[in-house]
Amino acid sequence: MDLGEAGDSPWGDVPSQSTPKPAALNPEDSSSRTETAGSSQQSQASLKSPTGRGPRGPVRRLVAQPTKLEAVDDPLGPLGPLSANAAPGTDSQSDEPPVPPQKEQMVIRTTMPPSTPRRSGPADPHRIDDDDFDKPAGPRAPPPVQAAQPSPVRVSSHPSVSIEQAAKPSFYITVGDPHKVGDLTSSHIVYSVRTKTTSKGYKQPEFEVKRRYRDFLWLYNTMHGNNPGVVVPPPPEKQALNRFESNFVESRRAALEKMLNKIAAHPTLQHDPDLKLFLESESFNVDVKHKERREPIPGESKGVLGSLGISVGGGSKFVEQDDWFHDRRVYLDALENQLKGLMKSMDTMVTQRKAMSEAAGDFSASLHALSTVELSHTLSGPLDALSDLQLTIRDVYERQAQQDVLTFGITIDEYIRLIGSVKQAFSQRQKAFYSWHSAESELQKRKASQDKLLRQGRSQQDRLNQVGAEVADAERKVHQARLLFEDMGRLMRAELDRFEREKVEDFKSSVETFLESAVEAQKELIEKWETFLVQLDAEDDETVFYRPPVYEVADKSASRAETAVDRARATIDDDSD
Repeated sequence: MDLGEAGDSPWGDVPSQSTPKPAALNPEDSSSRTETAGSSQQSQASLKSPTGRGPRGPVRRLVAQPTKLEAVDDPLGPLGPLSANAAPGTDSQSDEPPVPPQKEQMVIRTTMPPSTPRRSGPADPHRIDDDDFDKPAGPRAPPPVQAAQPSPVRVSSHPSVSIEQAAKPSFYITVGDPHKVGDLTSSHIVYSVRTKTTSKGYKQPEFEVKRRYRDFLWLYNTMHGNNPGVVVPPPPEKQALNRFESNFVESRRAALEKMLNKIAAHPTLQHDPDLKLFLESESFNVDVKHKERREPIPGESKGVLGSLGISVGGGSKFVEQDDWFHDRRVYLDALENQLKGLMKSMDTMVTQRKAMSEAAGDFSASLHALSTVELSHTLSGPLDALSDLQLTIRDVYERQAQQDVLTFGITIDEYIRLIGSVKQAFSQRQKAFYSWHSAESELQKRKASQDKLLRQGRSQQDRLNQVGAEVADAERKVHQARLLFEDMGRLMRAELDRFEREKVEDFKSSVETFLESAVEAQKELIEKWETFLVQLDAEDDETVFYRPPVYEVADKSASRAETAVDRARATIDDDSD
């Protein structure tokens, strides 16, 4: 098929070229091209309408245009250079990885303009002080916020404790205000017992009652009977002579206070109802009498064993079967002897301090007497000052002797008594052992009677039933006595471990307080002596120690007073005459 000329198109269009070349346009060409575009639009509209179609012109023939495909050297390719043989003309940026697409940055309307220095203080809501009125309006900056300052109030941070310790009720008991009441025959000391507690078993968190010494003794004996195997802190011992002396009353008060606080801190004794009765009852004597009517106080041979119906007997000599308890008993005997020897030495030291105090007082009186007869004030003044210094030394020795008793001596005495309480717990365990074996021997007797009746046949059926019941009851008592003995042994092991821990803590604290009081006393003495030496070295000032005593004239009309020196001079003048 002949398509005619190379430029003809079978569709009557302008022959298309693969690579058209753009030509430069001038104003005339642009106007002519506009007119041509308008005429072409009209011709196309006429072609589309059937009525306006005219005769077809000569048929244009299509000529196939050859297409050339040229290979383009692309060293990068779709994935970039694959080897080191890349073209040398490749751009240097082709080695870099492609840049990831960046997210369009959106302008946030709440963006604050750059802050300008402002005056300190709160922001001005009406912008009265602003001079820049020509600034464009925009979002206003929030008022400046000052940095948080540390709070002056200190928050007390308590050390963390376990849940058991936090749930355990706390007690703080003070024994004070000792005063003497009663007449000559029934006089005694009454103490005020103040209690602060977090326990819900008491009516109020704080309360105060009045108690005397025998009330403390009742509490100790009752709690020993209620809690066999528990080491109950004991009260101080009785004293018949000098029981109203101030030093003895103070030492007893401190011992009673320590006793109550240790009982209240014990995990078992703090829940005893008798402790609640002692601390809270306003009518203590009446309540105790009512309690004794309802529940008689068990004797020394009774107690928990007696309440179980188990007879307590002495039996033969007790032989300890457990080596652990045997070693503890030997240790406690040796510790008691050592503490008694230490207490004796402590009493000797306190006696010597008191003797030194008395000697310093006598020395002061002698110096004062010598200073009054001395005529020269350069000598009488230092003698009188040395007399006052000896009075201060006497007071220091007296105070130190009392502090030694209240710090170290009271701890030694407490543990001597506490060892006695431990031995009493040992004796309770020994009684439990006797009760166990006594119940076993009774059981063997009941079983022997039962076997004898069984051999006799069924003629005594009623008696046989009775003996069978007795055997069952004896077996129950043996079981209870054995359990009580074993439980008491476990409890005493824990109590002795607690005794050792508290002993170390109490003696350590007492020795530290004893040494601190001794150091303070010596520092006070050194300060007094140094002050005296400084005054003694001031030889230029003769009036440092001069303090002449003033005597009132017998004649009331005399307006002046004369000193001892003046009277001595008058006597010398009279003798010379």
